[in-house]
Amino acid sequence: MLDWSQCRVVERGRGRTKPMWRFKGTQVSATLLFENLEDGATINDFLEWYPGVTREQVLAVLEFAERSLVDGAW
Repeated sequence: MLDWSQCRVVERGRGRTKPMWRFKGTQVSATLLFENLEDGATINDFLEWYPGVTREQVLAVLEFAERSLVDGAW
């Protein structure tokens, strides 16, 4: 399980029913990134749809998730 508190570009925000991880300085849930990518969106699409999120933040979240897959494989 990922410890998102270790990801420098997200922060714990308040959700309607439970706290959620969001991109720092925004109200955009990090989950939205993965949902949009699963639906076929590109990173550029996501950045256009959520202008408060930066490319650096998106790449950092993806790298953080990728690292957990690599670290967990050993």
